[in-house]
Amino acid sequence: STWCTASSEMNSRRRVVVTGIGAVSPVGLTSETTWQALIAGTSGAGQITAFDTTGFKTTIAAEATAFDPENYFERKDARRMDRCTQLALVAANEAMEHSGLVIDPEGPLAPRAGAVIGVGFGGMATLIEEVRVLDERGPGRVSPIGIPKIIANMPAGTVSIEHNLMGPVSCAVTACSASANAIGDAAEIIRRGAADVMVAGGAEAAITDFGVASFAQARALSTRNDEPERASRPFDLDRDGFLMGEGGAALVLEEREGAIARGAEILAEVTGYGMSADAYHITLPRPGGMGDARAMTAALEDAGIGPDDLDYINAHGTSTDANDATETAAIKIALGETAYRVPVSSTKSM
Repeated sequence: STWCTASSEMNSRRRVVVTGIGAVSPVGLTSETTWQALIAGTSGAGQITAFDTTGFKTTIAAEATAFDPENYFERKDARRMDRCTQLALVAANEAMEHSGLVIDPEGPLAPRAGAVIGVGFGGMATLIEEVRVLDERGPGRVSPIGIPKIIANMPAGTVSIEHNLMGPVSCAVTACSASANAIGDAAEIIRRGAADVMVAGGAEAAITDFGVASFAQARALSTRNDEPERASRPFDLDRDGFLMGEGGAALVLEEREGAIARGAEILAEVTGYGMSADAYHITLPRPGGMGDARAMTAALEDAGIGPDDLDYINAHGTSTDANDATETAAIKIALGETAYRVPVSSTKSM
């Protein structure tokens, strides 16, 4: 479990602020359109178009159907990137433009700027495609750039190349926690003085026949195929699983004094970060919620705030029986009476 807290409150450490936001998602191709769709309750779920779902238990997902890579890249460049990397780069490009930062590769900021981009898997679609090429057409037809398209750190590497980020560049591969880990790790890199600017976020594009079939066999996906917009329902009594989704999101994080000095608009502050593990099961949370609660408590302590300072919780909220019950218990353990007043929701519902 990974929790990040955001606030505008003062603290005594090297402070990390957000100066740029970017996103491409099933409900919007920018951070602003995504946000407007979320607050309007617009669902991005629908019938899967990426492959033939005949015989599948689940035939619905949240695809970014409006995303066409050729609207952003030359065709030859798009073909050299897995969809996961494409989504990460488009989100990072928006975040950098939003921040107003343009990094000169010969300037002093380049070695003080980096990226941490999280993924759950990485280039799953490319891997499946290249294995099929190998099986059907032989080893001489496999792409020479197949491995670079597949590896999980390629989104971070591509963002680094595009924006001249020559400082720390890394990738968090921690399943559902990957993007939160990326934000927290990037903030810590700035805090300890190893960088002044970091692009942090995550991307995933795993709506493939294998991805959907595997999750379905694990009984993790909703089978409410006739009403996709109502299928993912975190914390609902009638929940029956989540939907696969895809997209990319990025933040530009900066050391606060440097951001102020260049006249940047400060959108938020990353004040606390906590991590924990259940050490229990490869997919199921440990019953009782104590593992999640430790991450929440650690984030609050790191931020130097208490439960009463919270205004909102964005929950994991997978819409599965195991997670939602455990996460509810964890929030109550970590926050006490505050758990009954602070708003909680999960963007997975969209």
